[in-house]
Amino acid sequence: MNTLLEQSEHLLALKVMRLTRPTLVGPQVITCEPKDLPHFSLRQSLENEGTTVAGAETLAVGQFMLLPQSFGNIYLGETFSSYICVHNCTSHAVEGVSVKADLQSNSTRISLPMHENKSKPATLASDETLDDVIRYEVKEIGTHVLVCEVNYVTLAGMAQYFRKFFKFQVLKPLDVTTKFYNAEMDEIYLEAQIQNITTGPFCLEKVELDSSEQYTVTALNTLPNGESVFTSKNMLQPKNSCQFLYCIKPKPEIAKDINLLRMANNVGKLDIVWRSNLGEKGRLQTSPLQRLPFEYKDVRLEIIEALNIVKIGEPFTFLCRITNTTDRPMDLIVKLPTVLDFNCPYTGSTEFCLGPVDPTQQREFPLTIFPTKLGLIKVSPLILINSLKQEQYTIAKVVNVFVVDDDYHEDEAFQMNKFVRYDSASKQQYEDQSLQVV
Repeated sequence: MNTLLEQSEHLLALKVMRLTRPTLVGPQVITCEPKDLPHFSLRQSLENEGTTVAGAETLAVGQFMLLPQSFGNIYLGETFSSYICVHNCTSHAVEGVSVKADLQSNSTRISLPMHENKSKPATLASDETLDDVIRYEVKEIGTHVLVCEVNYVTLAGMAQYFRKFFKFQVLKPLDVTTKFYNAEMDEIYLEAQIQNITTGPFCLEKVELDSSEQYTVTALNTLPNGESVFTSKNMLQPKNSCQFLYCIKPKPEIAKDINLLRMANNVGKLDIVWRSNLGEKGRLQTSPLQRLPFEYKDVRLEIIEALNIVKIGEPFTFLCRITNTTDRPMDLIVKLPTVLDFNCPYTGSTEFCLGPVDPTQQREFPLTIFPTKLGLIKVSPLILINSLKQEQYTIAKVVNVFVVDDDYHEDEAFQMNKFVRYDSASKQQYEDQSLQVV
């Protein structure tokens, strides 16, 4: 029969210490002129200081390693390490000695594994110890309790046990904010901002976006020569933050089916690895990132080919794509009107019959205008009419183009005049992300 005695009555003593890396400290050199009154006191204080060098007390020769003076902070994603020691304080051997350690959080209780030769009952001779090191990657924020239980058998053959409880808090190390920009049907940009909310600096070792099955990801955090846009160490001081940019595209089988694309809102997870004091490693993942759903009406317009720069008076042709996003067929008429006054920056009104467009199907067609004013002009609106049901759709944002005169440098125009794509549905999304352990 197991009985529970007072701690001082037990034959064994239990000690538990958290294992942390030392910190770097420098000598605090405080001195004054020899003729000043506190010179002798300050000199004596420096000579007794453990971080100074004999004969060179007034020189800060470097940093020293300082052993932990307190329990310290534990952050989500880091590894909690603890040293457990059971000591036989008696003058005789104690049999059946075993140690068990559990870690209890707000929602779970986990049994921490011990080494195989330490988990079995053992016999401790007088003044002998049984010790072990346990490690666990912290996966929850909040209050945690380390429960250590020691079992043994007395000389009279009675089973005894006692427990010790060690309470500590797990804090959040990072603050992650994401911003989505739905630039096109098949292209999404994600900006992730990571802020250090710990009490000390750390180095970001890896920040990657692990895409879901529906998407592919391209990181935009390097220069054309392959160098990172950040410093080599990517160090973050407390309260500092940095941004990472990613381009996300749906896989071809998803992009061609608008119904599948509407349901593919999960783009992936951010995987973050950092190193803190003396290389202490931490790793976290965000919860699944959800893009802002596309909200299409019955028809959707894409500009799949257009120049950035054109010369005034020359024709500007851009290629359009219309998608029927409904479950019924359409027979479309396309209109690009121009306002008959001096404010309209272009000429070239158009009206023609595009023809039938089945559900989820697409039709492509070119449109041409002639710019009449310099600067950035906006081509709009585009009117689509479904002749089957006499429905009219007005698209306010069509395309923008920069108009220059004949003296514009041709080489400069060539560098800037790349094909661009526009989408009639562009939205932004900001969201704070929750973190979880991998």
